[in-house]
Amino acid sequence: MYQFGYDLDMSLLKTFLKVAETSSFTKAAHSVGRTQAAISLQIKRLEEIVGKSLLQRANKSVTLTAAGETMVTYARRMLNISQELKNRFDEPDIEGEVRLGTPEDFATAYLPQVLARFARSHPHTQLNVACDLTLHLQQGFDRGDYDMVLLKREAETMTAGVMVWHKPLVWVSGEAALEGNLILPLVLAPQPCVYRHRAFEVLDKAHRQWRVVYTSPSLAGTIAAVKAGLGVTVLPKDMVPEGLSVLGEDSGLPRLPHAEITLLLRDNLSKAAMMLAKHIIRSLESLSPNHIHNT
Repeated sequence: MYQFGYDLDMSLLKTFLKVAETSSFTKAAHSVGRTQAAISLQIKRLEEIVGKSLLQRANKSVTLTAAGETMVTYARRMLNISQELKNRFDEPDIEGEVRLGTPEDFATAYLPQVLARFARSHPHTQLNVACDLTLHLQQGFDRGDYDMVLLKREAETMTAGVMVWHKPLVWVSGEAALEGNLILPLVLAPQPCVYRHRAFEVLDKAHRQWRVVYTSPSLAGTIAAVKAGLGVTVLPKDMVPEGLSVLGEDSGLPRLPHAEITLLLRDNLSKAAMMLAKHIIRSLESLSPNHIHNT
């Protein structure tokens, strides 16, 4: 006889993820509009169902146990599937073309699964995705080439759109790129590139000498050059591939500002485009718990 799995209430999973993202029962309670006692009861109920302790409580903060780390992965997957099912039945006939522009590195690291889920939920839509540098994407958006664009954000110059992703930037090195180099060798994307500008800005402010030794318009080319030991580059912390190392404070390099991605939408979007925008925002929120909405 077939044995069914856990009988899990989706609200328990949502609450658990919110606690995991905020590392706090109080913050999670405030975020979902419930009392801290109610949040604690939901977590206790979930732990009773799976028979594992999911969170370690210490003072006013909480951390994930090994079982909790596993639960995060499955909880996100189950909620995504639940949302796919809802979308499929709520909007079964949605159709049309949606034109999306995005930076290549962000598209490579985050968008494939996000867009695949949308395509499965809305099989009659046609997604046309183009990758380019942020300034070129902005120019294409202004010309009307895209329905929406994901742009690397310069906080001091960009105020429009919805910020959907927020992560720390780090210096990344391959084979002994810093050894014996008084002048820092850099491997970067060509102008105009937000990360390139950030690197120059903090190095100049710290009075650290630098030179660009390798320029590549592609993420693959940049990573290959860094792995070969030609120089260091700048990447979001959770985009650092295997084989490369994050350079910490002991490297003597200045701290980099956070990386931010903003979603910019055209006026009068089609129904298909609006559904994709909502799907992207919802999907990326779970990856960047410190998201802030600006319009």
